[in-house]
Amino acid sequence: MRQPQASRSGRLKVFLSYAAGAGKTYRMLEEAQELKRQGVDIVIGYFEPHGRRDTIEKTEGLELIPRRKIEYRGVTFEEMDTEAILRRAPQICAADEFAHTNVPGSERAKRWEDVMVLLDAGIDVMTTMNLQHIESLNDEVWQISGVRVRETVPDWVIKQADEVVMVDVTPEALLNRLKRGVVYSPDKAARALENFFKEQTLTALRELALRQAAHEVDVRLKDERPTERILINITDEPTTAMLIRRGRRLADYLRAECFAIYVTTRGDMSELPPSKRDAVEKHLNFARNLHIETRILQGQNPAVTLVEFAHRHQITQIFLTRSRSRRFKLLPAQGVISQVLRLAHDIQVTVVAERNKAGRA
Repeated sequence: MRQPQASRSGRLKVFLSYAAGAGKTYRMLEEAQELKRQGVDIVIGYFEPHGRRDTIEKTEGLELIPRRKIEYRGVTFEEMDTEAILRRAPQICAADEFAHTNVPGSERAKRWEDVMVLLDAGIDVMTTMNLQHIESLNDEVWQISGVRVRETVPDWVIKQADEVVMVDVTPEALLNRLKRGVVYSPDKAARALENFFKEQTLTALRELALRQAAHEVDVRLKDERPTERILINITDEPTTAMLIRRGRRLADYLRAECFAIYVTTRGDMSELPPSKRDAVEKHLNFARNLHIETRILQGQNPAVTLVEFAHRHQITQIFLTRSRSRRFKLLPAQGVISQVLRLAHDIQVTVVAERNKAGRA
C-alpha cells in the first residue's frame, strides 16, 4: 500500500458545469478509467449514481471505498469515509458532489473540507460541482433562477484548484436528457422543468458558467501583485452578506486585496445588543470564511473612521450597503453613506441594495 507523502500537497481537479445532468460525473469517471488503464492507483471515494445507468457503468472495474454509515435522528445516512481513504492512501481519489453538506455527527461539515484533508495528505482528488455552488455567485444565481442555493463552496477553495474543467452541454440537449429520464426520475424531472430547468434560466446560467471558466483561465495566466484594494463596510443589515459576496467577487476579478471593516465606538462589540452583535459576528465570520481580512475599528464617527482607514491603506474602492428599512430613508444627509461620499471623493464608492427577483431595489 502506497503511503502519501506528507511533504507534497495533492492536486485538485474540479469538473464544473451549470446544472445537474450535464455530464460532470460521467466525464470524471471516464478519466478515472483511463488513469486506471495507465496503471495509476485510483479509487472512488464517493459516487452519487442518481439512477443514471450510463454513469453507473463507468464505475465498473474501479475500486470503490465503502461509505461510512452515520445515524442521525433515527435515520442511517451514508457519507464519504475520509479516514478509510487516508488508510488506503491511493494516488488519486474521485469524490463526487464537492459542495455536499455532511450529516451532523460527521468529523467535518462539508465534503470540500474532507477533500482538503485528502489533499493535505498528498492524495490527488478529482471532484464535481455546479456553478451555483460557488459562494460569490450565490446572489447572481438567485437573480437568474429564483432559487437560493444553500450549499456553497468558498471561492478561495476553487482558486486553489490546479485545474478546472468546464463540462458544457447546450440547454436544448440538457432539457432533452431531462425529458428522456436520463437526469431524474419522471416525477422529479417534472418538478425540475417547472423550476430550475427552464430554458431561459439554463441559458443564462450557461453564459455565467462560460464567463467563470474564462475567468479561471485568466487568473491562472496572471501573476501580478494586486494594485486594487477593496473595503467592505460590515453592518448588522441582512444585505451585508450580499455586499461581502459582491466585494469578494470583484476582488477575485481584479486580483485585489480585500478588507471587511466594522466600526464601533469602543473597539469591540460589548456595547451592542445581542441580536445586533450576533448579526455582525455572523457577517465577520462569513468574510473570514471567504479569506477576507477583517478588522474591528474604534471610532466615534463610522464614516470618518472608514475613510481614514481607506486612505491609510490605499483603498481604491469602498462597498457600502443601503438599508431597505423606512427608518434609514428618514435619516438626514449626515448619514454614513452621505458622509463617506463627501469624504472619499478620491475613492470609488459603491452602494449596494438588495434586489428582489424582478430586479427592483
